[in-house]
Amino acid sequence: MIFEQFTAGGCQSYLVGCAESCAAALIDPEISLIDRYLALAARDGLRIRYLVDTHTHADHFSATHQLAKQLNAPVAMHRMSPAPFVTLALDDGEMLAVGKLRLQVLHTPGHTRDSMCLQVEDRVFTGDTLLIGATGRTDLPGGDPGALYESLFERLLRLEPSIQVHPAHEYKGRSPTSIGEELANNPRLKVRDRAAFIEMMCNLNLQMPTHVTEALRTNMSGGKTVAQMLTEAAAGVPFMALAELKARNDAAKGELLVLDVRERDAYEQGHIPGARLLPRGQLELRVNQDLPDPTLRIVTCCELGRVSTLATATLREMGYQRAAALDGGMQAWREAGYPVKAGADP
Repeated sequence: MIFEQFTAGGCQSYLVGCAESCAAALIDPEISLIDRYLALAARDGLRIRYLVDTHTHADHFSATHQLAKQLNAPVAMHRMSPAPFVTLALDDGEMLAVGKLRLQVLHTPGHTRDSMCLQVEDRVFTGDTLLIGATGRTDLPGGDPGALYESLFERLLRLEPSIQVHPAHEYKGRSPTSIGEELANNPRLKVRDRAAFIEMMCNLNLQMPTHVTEALRTNMSGGKTVAQMLTEAAAGVPFMALAELKARNDAAKGELLVLDVRERDAYEQGHIPGARLLPRGQLELRVNQDLPDPTLRIVTCCELGRVSTLATATLREMGYQRAAALDGGMQAWREAGYPVKAGADP
């Protein structure tokens, strides 16, 4: 078996391949590591045949949907998953055939309704059902401490003690353990009484994941993250450096329009001299009135350079092929000591 483990922050993902057939499965992929997955699969001569999420993640952005489109490979999740892009719905007791490898599905609800573990040979991929020294939380949507108790004590922990445990998250950099080691050392597994276990899980008082709303939205729907939208927009627009814009503004030749796409209060607190205000939220509605010449050279700006990147992409889609975005935004402009004008429109 070919095995690769990937770490992004506390997120763990795994590439499991059959050396004889060169088929592979990618388990719990994270969106920032797409290029690494593809590079290592190519290095090992593997073709990724399955993209698997052990559950609907709330604390990172899954790469399964995007990779499925790139690789023309199915997304496999438990049948309880709400994600519309799942093309291979799995049930308890079924298997994924990856060459000569067999990934056995164990439905282990509790952290989420669709949580499952995958056992292959001497290891089990536990998602967020069982972590190193802990268990998955049950206070997020779909969580159920009673179901988690049953999934752990009546299913997962009955595997052979020597089976290696590979969770979807590990924030302390610890090496994989085993079922036996977790039974012996995991403090949450010391609580064997069902009622006491439920009470413990209901009183953990854990902080919410940083991007919980966005992660659930994208992982459940297949929608795009803000970072994805910014990356895609940035790939299709040109930028102008701060010093270049200042030089052209100082020349006062009127060859370009600086378009400030922030809200009015931010604009009036301080903007690039000569900049015209057109808030991003009104762009599509006002563009014909405010920018009647589609050949006009435009440089958009906002506070940090993100909204202006999206605005520039929109302008180009609407036919303004000489639109560019200011690299860095107003924050960088001020930090460079360049002139700022307060007040209303010029």
